[in-house]
Amino acid sequence: MVKLRLKRYGRKQQPSYRIVAMDSRNKRDGKAIEELGFYNPITNETHIDSVKILKRLKHGAQATRTVQNILNKAQIVERKNSE
Repeated sequence: MVKLRLKRYGRKQQPSYRIVAMDSRNKRDGKAIEELGFYNPITNETHIDSVKILKRLKHGAQATRTVQNILNKAQIVERKNSE
């Protein structure tokens, strides 16, 4: 099953995350199918490729709870429901 989840990178005590599509059986920092965005919790900065995310969700990918919250804040999921 393909999931949209966070992949951690950055230094100690300064995490940054990439929003990626990956197989649910892979490790957190394993090989991703596709990178879909970026999230920095320290500065609360988010860059999301909404077209790619909507495409993945349409084809059956499931977002984790944290990614779902990020998408709700960016109002991506509401666009999916309206289409």
